[in-house]
Amino acid sequence: MGRLLRQNRELREIGAWNWTLPALGAKLDDGRTVHTCPQAGACAALCYARSGTFRFKNVKAAHARNLKLVLDTPAEWESAMNDEVARYVKAGSYVRIHDSGDFFSDDYLLAWMRIAANHPTVVFYAYTKEVSRFKRLVEGRASDNFQWLYSMGGKEDHLIDVERDRHADVFPTKAALDAAGYFDQSDSDILAITAPSNRIGIVANNIPHFKKKQGAATFGDLQRARI
Repeated sequence: MGRLLRQNRELREIGAWNWTLPALGAKLDDGRTVHTCPQAGACAALCYARSGTFRFKNVKAAHARNLKLVLDTPAEWESAMNDEVARYVKAGSYVRIHDSGDFFSDDYLLAWMRIAANHPTVVFYAYTKEVSRFKRLVEGRASDNFQWLYSMGGKEDHLIDVERDRHADVFPTKAALDAAGYFDQSDSDILAITAPSNRIGIVANNIPHFKKKQGAATFGDLQRARI
């Protein structure tokens, strides 16, 4: 099956591991087309996980392999993930579920909730646009170490209570983020779930063609303009 959890330099510095799926979706080698981000909206045209190293052939193949494991052998994948967390992730560390992809089905989300419950000394966290799915299955039901925030720019933005729900929006500049009263998480990704604010701001990646498309708007602004 191969290793499931990964660490890049940035995650290693903050004691975090990562699991990922293809961004938005993938056509698998058996012909299936699977949507991994069914609630993606305006964000789809600006997704950083569809650029740079994410486009490398070996990276795309690894992400597709992960998706096939979840789809075709879910029990075996869940067992292997439990084993990896127990073996590699120290108490007090973090697992970021997805730097691309999302909780595309109820069964997949419930599997992650079980994995988190099995490892109470590890914090599992995720950004998600699956607002209705989380409100139905997760809110008030997840173990304390399963943490999330809603990510603006999706089809279900209208279900996010920005006064109550922890959420993130992507801003074109740091000045725009500060002016909107959001908490800048650029110092550490862990601030997404630990910052003393439910309004988490992310400055857009410096990808010229994406920045041109985004203009002066946030992802949330772009989604509202589509309605």
